[in-house]
Amino acid sequence: MGLLEGVMLVVGGLVLLTGVLYLIPALGKSLEKLAKWLGAFQGIIGIIALIVGILTLGNLVPALVLIVVGIILAVGILSALPGIGKSMAKAAKFFGGFQTIIGIIALIVGIWSLL
Repeated sequence: MGLLEGVMLVVGGLVLLTGVLYLIPALGKSLEKLAKWLGAFQGIIGIIALIVGILTLGNLVPALVLIVVGIILAVGILSALPGIGKSMAKAAKFFGGFQTIIGIIALIVGIWSLL
């Protein structure tokens, strides 16, 4: 697994977990601040995660997690695309219901890949 995949998974996971990171003892408040700051770049992070996920489909699990994270984070940008925008918005709405679980998975897979 590549470094870029790992970093994007960790960053995407942190952004998806913005509302629950404060629950982590000792590190929670600092991670929450970082995630909120990264949240300002949510659309850009989503597009990059989507592109990296598509380009690295050889590593199936991280690539699929990146694609899902990218769809959730970039819903505002993707929904504006003609032709596929409505489908992307529906997919993002579906996956958004599992945002916390997907964020945890992304964070675990990302940390695992960086070790």
